[in-house]
Amino acid sequence: MININFDDFNKLNFELTKANPIVKRFGFSPIVADPSVLTPSQSHDGKWHMFCHTLFGVYHFISGDGFSWKKRGKVLNRAMRPNINYIDGVYYLYYESVQPLLKRGLSLINGKWKSEIYVTTSADLINWSKPLKVVGAEKDYMLFNGGYSVSNPFLIKNENNLRLYFSAGLTYIKDCGFSEPTYISLSESDNPLSGFTPLDCPILKPDSECEYLNICCGCIKVYRLKDCFIGLQNGIYKDKDNNSHSAIMLLKSNDGINFEFVKPLIVPKVCPESKIKDWMAQYVYACCLSCFDGTFYIYFNARDKAHALKGRENIGLAIATLEKAKN
Repeated sequence: MININFDDFNKLNFELTKANPIVKRFGFSPIVADPSVLTPSQSHDGKWHMFCHTLFGVYHFISGDGFSWKKRGKVLNRAMRPNINYIDGVYYLYYESVQPLLKRGLSLINGKWKSEIYVTTSADLINWSKPLKVVGAEKDYMLFNGGYSVSNPFLIKNENNLRLYFSAGLTYIKDCGFSEPTYISLSESDNPLSGFTPLDCPILKPDSECEYLNICCGCIKVYRLKDCFIGLQNGIYKDKDNNSHSAIMLLKSNDGINFEFVKPLIVPKVCPESKIKDWMAQYVYACCLSCFDGTFYIYFNARDKAHALKGRENIGLAIATLEKAKN
């Protein structure tokens, strides 16, 4: 639980850091995306740890301050959209297990994408266990054009169990030339390694009447505050000219299942102060909320343009403090 109530959280003013993007794409991958972060209070060594993915797998970065990051190395092949958790002295890394890169490329043409959620564990963030499947393609809403997609895992501790949120299904985005997740759902278990049973229906669906959700749902990261749940969701939407975009929205819920829209938190924009001015011009994607020493951090990835081959993605950071919100 994050030790803040909703009214105070809603007053926070998240500001982009001047060093953005803080993790730039590297190697031959046009993207680095989906950051999941442990603060020093959540790690065994008192350091910051980030897990994120490129086209070639999930990578581990390390930092002393949460701003400057150094690549430690690759953790997983054929993996995307990691979510790292530290529970009772064990690290649990959930992720979307995907097909080899060539088959993923062909799936953009024939639509037969295949992905499910797996987990691997570690005591030191170096040595990892054999992965186990925790959520497979068990429900109709996970299917898409002869394939299936279960993605974007995000684990929280509920009062009496563990709750794993995930994205499901895919929607083809015409101006991108690729697909994004259609629905959001969840599964629950008493065991972080097994027993997760998905709901029969999604908890979030596309909404043609919602400005920020009129194409598909993207993903959600859910956090428990002192008096409610909040969701940070990147819905995929089209503007009046039919150009697609994504923004990080703030949602609120009393039970972590039924959410209502509150406001956009981070939206696409051109950043003249950044070295890459248009790095977040069209999409602001999956994020991770962290709190450490009174400062709130939202790590996210962003894309400069829609085109599947021309677009580039990097990781950025926005921060806020409660003291500034009260002044």
